[in-house]
Amino acid sequence: MKTISKIDELKVVLREKKYNKEQIGFVPTMGFLHEGHASLVRRAVKENDITVVSIFVNPTQFDSKEDLETYPSDLKKDIELLRALGVNYVFTPDKKEMYSKMFSTFVDIEGDITKKLCGASREGHFKGVATVVTKLFNIVLPDKAYFGQKDAQQVAVISRMVKDLNMDVEIIPCPIVREKDGLALSSRNVLLKESERIDALILSKSLFEAKELIESGEKDSKIIKKYIVDKINTLEYANIDYVDVVNASTLEDISLIEGEVLIALAVYIGKPRLIDNIRISVI
Repeated sequence: MKTISKIDELKVVLREKKYNKEQIGFVPTMGFLHEGHASLVRRAVKENDITVVSIFVNPTQFDSKEDLETYPSDLKKDIELLRALGVNYVFTPDKKEMYSKMFSTFVDIEGDITKKLCGASREGHFKGVATVVTKLFNIVLPDKAYFGQKDAQQVAVISRMVKDLNMDVEIIPCPIVREKDGLALSSRNVLLKESERIDALILSKSLFEAKELIESGEKDSKIIKKYIVDKINTLEYANIDYVDVVNASTLEDISLIEGEVLIALAVYIGKPRLIDNIRISVI
C-alpha cells in the first residue's frame, strides 16, 4: 500500500492503471475510520483491481468552525486499518492541496434534494460535498465509488450529480453498519459521554418501531413522523434537528407511505449531532 498526498503524483499513478484497463474502486472518507468505512473498503477491494481510499476532512462542507475543529482524527490508525484491508493507495491531501488561494469554482445542486433534511439546517453543506466529490472523482477517475447509506441524503445528492453531469462512475450505496444494540456507526459517536451513548439509542429504536408500524398497515406519514418525534422528545437532552418521511430517490415530502420511502432524522444528543435513517419498500 502506498500513501500519496499530492494530486499530480496520484494522477500519474492511476492514469497508468487506467491505461492498463485495471478497474478502480474508490472510497472517499474524512478519516477516523470505523467498521462502517471498513465494510465499504472490503467491498471495493473485492469488486475492483485497484482500491483507492481518500482521507480528507473537507472544510467547505462544515457550517461551523467549531464542528470542523473538533472532528476526530487518527491518521496513523486509519493507515494501519487500510493496509490490513488490502487497499492499494491512500490519498491524504491537505487543505492547500485541494483548495488553492484562488479557488472559486463550486458545484451546487438545486431543489429538495439538497435544501431539506441536513441541507435545511446546514447551509452550503451539500455544495461543499458535491464540490469536493467532483474534485476527487476528477483526480481518481474511479469506475466505482462506494458510499454508506447512513448518509442517505449524500448518496442521493451524489447520484443526482453523477447523472446530471454525465460522470463516468458507478455509485454503489452500501448498507448501514450498526453496533449490536442498534446504534449506527459514526465517527462522531466517540464524542458521546457514557450517558449520551445510552440516550443515542433512541434514534435507531424509534426508526425500527416506525418500520413496524408501517408494516402493520400505517400509511400516514404525519402519524409516523409524530410517533418518532414524541418518542425522542421523552429524552431531556435530545434536541431534534429534523425528522422527515420522504421519497427515497427524490427526497420529496410524501403524505402517503408507498413505494421506496426514506425515514431520516438528525438529533443532537448533548453537543454531538447524530443522523440515522431507514429505507422501507412499501407496495
